[in-house]
Amino acid sequence: MTGRRTGRPLVPAYLSTGGVARPARACLERLTVLTGTGEPAPPALPAAQHALLDMLGDGSLTVVEAAALLELPVSAIRVLADELLGRGLILSRPPVPVAELPEPDLLKRVADGLRALKH
Repeated sequence: MTGRRTGRPLVPAYLSTGGVARPARACLERLTVLTGTGEPAPPALPAAQHALLDMLGDGSLTVVEAAALLELPVSAIRVLADELLGRGLILSRPPVPVAELPEPDLLKRVADGLRALKH
């Protein structure tokens, strides 16, 4: 029998969220950026929320990054972040949309113009 390969705890994720399975807001995507507000954490804050708040500090992380660092599923981070958002302890920003690619003709004209400047 082999041992576990990961250091992840054997605690079900729903315990870290207090039994809540889904966030109240559906706005938290995997690449949503979470930012700490710098507000002090209330003393009665659950441990998992406190860990997320401490990790954010005055910086920013995406939902996926926070999940990886806390070794929790993304769904659990969404629930924890949603509760912290509701308390005004963190802010969220939607992910930056993927930029549209420029027209191939435009790229060709730019490349031709750069080549002309080189000579």
